[in-house]
Amino acid sequence: MGKINIRRHIGDILVKKSIISGEQLKEALEILEQEPESSSRRLGQILFQDLDLNRHTIMKEIAEIYAFREVLENIDSVPEEIIDHIKTNVEELNNDVVDELVVLKAVPFHRSQNSITVAAADPSDPDIQGVIQKLNFKKTELVYCKYEFIEEILSNVYEQKNEFLDLLEEIDYDESQLEAEEEESINEEEIDAEINQSMLNSLVEGMLVESVRQGVSDLHIVPSGPSTTDIRFRTDGKLQLWYQQKNVKPEAISAVVKDKTRNVDRFERDASQDGFIQRQIDGVGIRYRVSIMPIVGNQYDRKFESIVIRVLDDRKVIRDLDLLGLQKIAKANFVKAISQPSGIVIITGPTGSGKSTTLVAALYSVIDPTKNVLTIEEPVEYIIEGARQLKISNHMTFDQSIRGILRHDPDIVLVGEMRDLKTAEIAIKLANTGHLTFSTLHTNDAPSAVSRLFKMGVEPFLIANAVNLVMAQRLVRRLCKDCKEEFKPHIEVAKGIGFTEEEYEETTFYKAVGCEVCGQSGFKGRSAIHEALFFSKEIKELVLESGGDIDEQAIKDLAMSQGMLTLRGSGRERIKEGITTIEEIIAGTLED
Repeated sequence: MGKINIRRHIGDILVKKSIISGEQLKEALEILEQEPESSSRRLGQILFQDLDLNRHTIMKEIAEIYAFREVLENIDSVPEEIIDHIKTNVEELNNDVVDELVVLKAVPFHRSQNSITVAAADPSDPDIQGVIQKLNFKKTELVYCKYEFIEEILSNVYEQKNEFLDLLEEIDYDESQLEAEEEESINEEEIDAEINQSMLNSLVEGMLVESVRQGVSDLHIVPSGPSTTDIRFRTDGKLQLWYQQKNVKPEAISAVVKDKTRNVDRFERDASQDGFIQRQIDGVGIRYRVSIMPIVGNQYDRKFESIVIRVLDDRKVIRDLDLLGLQKIAKANFVKAISQPSGIVIITGPTGSGKSTTLVAALYSVIDPTKNVLTIEEPVEYIIEGARQLKISNHMTFDQSIRGILRHDPDIVLVGEMRDLKTAEIAIKLANTGHLTFSTLHTNDAPSAVSRLFKMGVEPFLIANAVNLVMAQRLVRRLCKDCKEEFKPHIEVAKGIGFTEEEYEETTFYKAVGCEVCGQSGFKGRSAIHEALFFSKEIKELVLESGGDIDEQAIKDLAMSQGMLTLRGSGRERIKEGITTIEEIIAGTLED
């Protein structure tokens, strides 16, 4: 039975048992068909990762289909004696094999002289059996264990044996030595000695691996003292301290990161630099975009640097517009705008608001072999199949590539960002000469993109003729399904973001609580809110007639009369759906 047939067979069983709907199965199978050949994701993963279904419900049923029994049922946390037993197993078994199991989210659950039981969050993973055989026991059994319990076990057992942290904890500096060193400016020999002594390579490699496994979007490496560095992970839009390295100069950690980063100079500490790192993590190719900036510290003779690393995981690319979560009218207008043979679609929002995700999904919906699709981005974030992504370098700058695309016979063009008049003029020219164009701007809402283009020097008649749609978006945190609680806020707070008294009475509001599943934050994952300004005939006329006096409020009022939801309006719908909280919408949006 082929892979597709096996997936469909399992899916049909899940539908028959009312675990998922037929529509959800269809959607999951479509996503699987679009996955690259190198992908090893299975149906269960698609259901809980992409469709946001309950992981335990799905995996428990799949385990049952494969006849794997479940351990640790009907309890709230892992008993201490189980953790102690697993800890003993880890200490006495082959470390390399245990490491392989941990990567697959599996642990040596129970062991006797001749037999071993391995508990896994996904026992249907075909890679696990091969690893178990390496343990060399006469009798082996693979069982299912809830993902959260596996994570709890790993946090109590395996992290204590985390090699790179163990190595770092062995470092014991003489405080008087540190104080003496602080009085002197750093030199290259000292940095090299410190790198070798402290095994910082292990820290940096471990940090890169953990960021992928924890679904982190950005890593921040920030000096917090003369011999202290904080490493912070951005998860669901919020920065949290992951690890603090003490008794090591921050310059040494910066040097290790630079050594691993392409296109940067380790010895340059007075200028900003950008580069990238590539790694195979758990069998998947991951790219890291590295930004390095000099910063000021208390010791003025020291050259501290702040490093931010963006994690680019192609598995997170959304190719299906339906998965963007666009609300009804916004989706209809967005589809209408990108279905035009020409014109420009502009996505606006601050850094980290999901603009690239939306643009890539839009491109995938219009790409076909009959069209020449060109992208100009600096830097390129995601590889887009079917597009020619121009490579920006010293030999071909962003400006040169912008001019060059006009001679490269494009049908569809993605301009990463309209950063100045020259870029904006070429993007608008492409849109006005029969090309479908996509780009981004940094503005607070959709109507202000119009005045921003005008202030850049683009004439109103060009804007009116070229623009199909401007869509502002933000990402708000999703409430954790496992712990959110019903909650009735004060009516004035609800009215403050646009709820009517009638809506207030009819809406079930929720608040964040916090549990083990969400790391006590009360939130897990993010959802987008959108303000989609479609350039209808009336909007175009209003822009055209404005001359040099662009009235953003008049544009917004007219668009709202035609059904546009503002960012706050979109946020109110997310609250009504039970997806997020009032506080999240207030924090992420401006007043209407």
